[in-house]
Amino acid sequence: MQTLNCKGRLIDLSVPKVMGIINVTPDSFYDGGKTTSRDNILVQAEQMLSDGATFLDIGGYSSRPGAEDISETKELERIQPAIEAILKKFPEAVLSIDTYRSKVAKKAVEAGAAIVNDISGGVLDSEMIPTVATLKVPYILMHIRGTPQDMTQHTNYKNVVTEVLNYFSERIAVARKAGINDIVVDPGFGFAKTRSQSFELLNHLELFQQLNTPILAGLSRKSLIYKTLETTATNALNGTTVLNSIALYKGVSLLRVHDVKEANECIALLQNLKNEA
Repeated sequence: MQTLNCKGRLIDLSVPKVMGIINVTPDSFYDGGKTTSRDNILVQAEQMLSDGATFLDIGGYSSRPGAEDISETKELERIQPAIEAILKKFPEAVLSIDTYRSKVAKKAVEAGAAIVNDISGGVLDSEMIPTVATLKVPYILMHIRGTPQDMTQHTNYKNVVTEVLNYFSERIAVARKAGINDIVVDPGFGFAKTRSQSFELLNHLELFQQLNTPILAGLSRKSLIYKTLETTATNALNGTTVLNSIALYKGVSLLRVHDVKEANECIALLQNLKNEA
């Protein structure tokens, strides 16, 4: 049975869970600027919790391709008030901090976050893994090459599935050696990957179960969906639902999404399908 120990609260992942995205940034690819005020943040948090989100992922640094590289101070100015406001109104909420910076992770966990979600798997900040080990919180390791500013230049794989699996084997070993107990892997759809490479990863996602960690899929409204369908992120909910369903069928334990209700509907239907098997 796969579980995550979130500050003493054991969360069972035998039935997949949903992580709602709350970007407190002005420039995220889909919802940039929508949740920069305290009131808007609380409205979105309340809606996501009401729709059945187990986790809320707070991000203050946009990681879309070519996004502005902001300072740690600016990132903290965005995320700390959001964490504090959400936990004041919803003290039972389980918050994740979406950052690759160890100082931001530490401050966020001290403010009440219970998970660290790192797009770089500790590669962009050598202090991240020892910091997470000290904090004793679950760690979401994502695969990326380069940085959000230049990742589109790093898509030259011989075999994207094999190379991402090898990356996780190495990063998991480093994290385990440091003393991190609860690790989740995220293949990083769209991060230093072409559309074709992202679809190839999704097509072979069941292979990631050999890592013996929960798998997170972050497919929500991404360009591999809306560019394939020749539409926009705003109109990519149906496509997101299709790919989330495939990811669940291939063994994913966490869906990181903008649309919590629809993701939970995917889970409910897939669970019923499995129960009838």
